[in-house]
Amino acid sequence: MKSSERSFARRIDLTSLQLFVAVCELGSIGRAAEREFIAASAVSKRLSDLETAVDTPLLYRHSRGVTLTPAGESLLHHARTVLFGLERMQGELSEYAGGVRGHVRMHSNISAIVQFLPEDLGAFSRLHGQIKIDLQEHLSPAVLHAVREGAADLGVCHTGTPAGTAEGLQMRPYRSDRLMVVVPEGHPMAGREAVAFPEVLDWDIVGLHAGSSISLAMRQAAAHTARPLRQRIQVTGLDAMCRMIDNGLGVGLLPDRAFALMRGVGRLQSVPLDEPWAERQLQLVARDFDALPVTARLLAEHLSALPPLAMQPPDTLREAAPVGA
Repeated sequence: MKSSERSFARRIDLTSLQLFVAVCELGSIGRAAEREFIAASAVSKRLSDLETAVDTPLLYRHSRGVTLTPAGESLLHHARTVLFGLERMQGELSEYAGGVRGHVRMHSNISAIVQFLPEDLGAFSRLHGQIKIDLQEHLSPAVLHAVREGAADLGVCHTGTPAGTAEGLQMRPYRSDRLMVVVPEGHPMAGREAVAFPEVLDWDIVGLHAGSSISLAMRQAAAHTARPLRQRIQVTGLDAMCRMIDNGLGVGLLPDRAFALMRGVGRLQSVPLDEPWAERQLQLVARDFDALPVTARLLAEHLSALPPLAMQPPDTLREAAPVGA
């Protein structure tokens, strides 16, 4: 009996599917082997066996890595569906485990980490001390990618879309913030009731990563006005951004609560940004909230049910400010 006549399910193993998906995501057998902690030769052998099992080439191999054949594109789609179904099965079965234990993988952008997550995750940990949270900071696009590819159970970021479903992900409202224009004391914009973004474009700007949600919003707004964005300095932390502004190197945009937390970094003032896009919604993101493992589902429900966070006086916030966040 030819292999093509045997039970297809018996000829496909889950480990090979997982490695195939990893190779497709990274575009390289070597990088996939490093991520999955397995020898590259073993990955290559499993891929060859998989091609034999389906009786067709799945990858084009070349010096720069691998690319998918048409059959490989089809298998990638189905492999992700199968692996996602296994995750859903694990989520349902985990409810029957004795007690809730385990960990939740979570990615978030810096705005949520600085402004809200310390208090919110702290409250969750006090209720569920046996659940450990693995939290990593990433830019918003990277957060969405990590959740979509299964590298994180939950994400918190600005998506630019209302709550619901987008890009194959489910979203729930988490928190909201408002962008402020941050300037040194004595700056011509200091003391104003509000400032429109075209006025901000008259000054050099200190910003965060080029891929951050604030930088992307500024570039889009500048393009809409057909004026250049003079972002001379880019930093990776909010405290560094405030210190640059304090020393006269430009102005910047910060969320309101983040600015209150950073007030001790320099002699700065904030002015509300008078633009519709200054009001921002942070979203809690998952591939499927109902299919999450019970530990991740508990955290998602906790974060989704939180009441609005009352703004504390700047002096109170400064005492708990995470310098270097």
